[in-house]
Amino acid sequence: MISPVLGITDLWTYVLGTVAIVLLPGPNSLFVLSTAARRGIRVGYRAAGGVFLGDGVLMVLSAAGVASLLKAYPPLFLVIKYAGAAYLGYVGLTMLLGAWRRWRTRHDPDTPRLIDAAEPEAVRSPFRKALVISLLNPKAILFFVSFFIQFVDPTYPWPALSFLLLGLIAQVTSAVYLSMLIFAGTFLAAQFASRRRLAAGATTGVAALFLGFSVKLATAAG
Repeated sequence: MISPVLGITDLWTYVLGTVAIVLLPGPNSLFVLSTAARRGIRVGYRAAGGVFLGDGVLMVLSAAGVASLLKAYPPLFLVIKYAGAAYLGYVGLTMLLGAWRRWRTRHDPDTPRLIDAAEPEAVRSPFRKALVISLLNPKAILFFVSFFIQFVDPTYPWPALSFLLLGLIAQVTSAVYLSMLIFAGTFLAAQFASRRRLAAGATTGVAALFLGFSVKLATAAG
């Protein structure tokens, strides 16, 4: 039997599981990639910062026992699920508006090329958007409710250290992956800057994926 490390019952299983879950395509990673592609590295990292903060909040809530509350009261999780579906649909629709505006102004040299000007100013902040998407992301919620807390030894006298190490592993894994997406996005940005039809088409595709996430989430069995 493998001895627990700081109260973590099976560290390497957790690491491998975390890597596998992080690599699954989801709204968080897609939003960071599309933001970097449209607006560059710095803004891409702002979006990644929203993901990190959102995941950090979910980790703290799981450690504080909110995971047990969600399990005990399934309707509460349904509320979060439908709120997440609605917000993902909203993000998809604003991206569609941005793509339509970019397509209409594709021959206008004075129109900004990388920023979706059709998005309302109040929701244009990539950090805020990514934070809300992360907090309402059922993939992340289920990870922390069903997977994250299972690796903490209940007899360990300092469980806060266990949760801290688990959270650090998850955040480092996420940071490496999102950084790869951000730099991949900057390559795409260079292509989009001179090809507005390509940019409009790519934004439309991403918007369709967000709308697909929204529908899938809203219609998935609880």
